[in-house]
Amino acid sequence: MTKVEAVIQTSKLDAVKDELHKIGVEGMTVLEARGHGRQKGHTEIYRGREYTVDLIPKIKLELVLTDEMVEKTVQAIMMAARTGKIGDGKIFLTKVDDAIRIRNDERGESAL
Repeated sequence: MTKVEAVIQTSKLDAVKDELHKIGVEGMTVLEARGHGRQKGHTEIYRGREYTVDLIPKIKLELVLTDEMVEKTVQAIMMAARTGKIGDGKIFLTKVDDAIRIRNDERGESAL
């Protein structure tokens, strides 16, 4: 099993969810996040004053998948989230040793 963590632009959430549903991904956790990478934020003007926004709103998706689904999922996220501009996001993959369904004690891939 592998945990897929993807940090994407907020405007791309619906497109990514649609692509994931198309390939059969059933469960995911969606978190609102704030952060920055290379773009280091930007400046805005509010009521005539300029200020720096250095933590940009992002969406973080977390999915735990069977190893067979990982590459297809990564490709779907990249296709749906890519604009080709700085700030598109990142995908992180981590091995998962076990998963346990709390409701009935199922373990491993069947708990997904």
